[in-house]
Amino acid sequence: MPAVEVNGTKINYLQLDSDAGPDAEHLVMVHGLATNMAFWYIRHAPEFAKRYKVTLFDLRGHGRSRVTENGYTPANMATDMLGLLDHLEIPKAHVIAHSFGGVVALNFACSAPERVESLMLIDSHISAIRKLEKVEGWDYGDKLQVLLHDQGIDINVREPYFGYRLLAEVALLQEQKVDISPELKEIVTPIVGNYGNRTAKLWLKLLNTTAAEKELMGDDGLALDMLKQLKFPILAVYGEYSQSMLTGRHLLEVWPHADFRKMLRAGHFFPTTRPEELISTCEQFWHGAMVSGVSTRDGDKKRHFRSERFSQRDDGWYFSTRDGEEGPFETVEEAQDMLSFYITQAKDSKVAQA
Repeated sequence: MPAVEVNGTKINYLQLDSDAGPDAEHLVMVHGLATNMAFWYIRHAPEFAKRYKVTLFDLRGHGRSRVTENGYTPANMATDMLGLLDHLEIPKAHVIAHSFGGVVALNFACSAPERVESLMLIDSHISAIRKLEKVEGWDYGDKLQVLLHDQGIDINVREPYFGYRLLAEVALLQEQKVDISPELKEIVTPIVGNYGNRTAKLWLKLLNTTAAEKELMGDDGLALDMLKQLKFPILAVYGEYSQSMLTGRHLLEVWPHADFRKMLRAGHFFPTTRPEELISTCEQFWHGAMVSGVSTRDGDKKRHFRSERFSQRDDGWYFSTRDGEEGPFETVEEAQDMLSFYITQAKDSKVAQA
């Protein structure tokens, strides 16, 4: 697998050629903390490569990129990203980024907006909003607090950097081979997945032997006034149950031109638990934003999240498609499973007709 020396470190990367040919536009995918490029590689990248030339890379200190003593601030990681794109001679790209990867991508975009074609921000939380949590609260936090207590994890979910601390605690449990409850597993999928043991060890090593913890939990350098200057098409997708939803609600007023989507009954790692829905949402955005301009709702004075895929009525749950509405289903989970099946069937049908 190729790597490049940039900004004082080695960055591991991978490129997928596009089915659309050598003139296809570029898409750069950025993972979050305690994961690596595999977060995007298996389920998402092959689908996106049908349209774009896809570039994946491991953040500094993650995957097969070099672990350095310091340099883990979002601004410095954005410099890593810029160096990689320069090396690969990518002048401009669409960017999709999850969690902390979104913080890196936003730093990159603020420093070099001319290099960004569009941005898909997936459940990212920024420090300018974290301090507001004690005032505004987090609806799902009380339920999650009980799950953590039952697991023996002593973390207050109202802490500003709760998510980072949770990853560390779960990584420690994984290394000690302690069973994780199914409910908690769903929240921290990347840590306890197929490659959880190795990922857990790398994450703990990063926190214990470098300046990563201090630098990651410091100010990320993103001021709301800076973000207001970003004018390229933006899709922001947040999980209904995620702590990051607070950031999403504030960004509604920062980006009046952006498309905001809410993934119903989803936590922070919904890209891995519900990939087909995210892929479909991104494809809708690319089509709308690139063909008709940035997607907005006519006549709306107040900004809001769209979540029209699923709806609940007295007789059960429904999901909507371009062909109409399907349902009722007894639970939203059943509706989600059927929507995923519908999307897969529709894609298979297109391939058969091609």
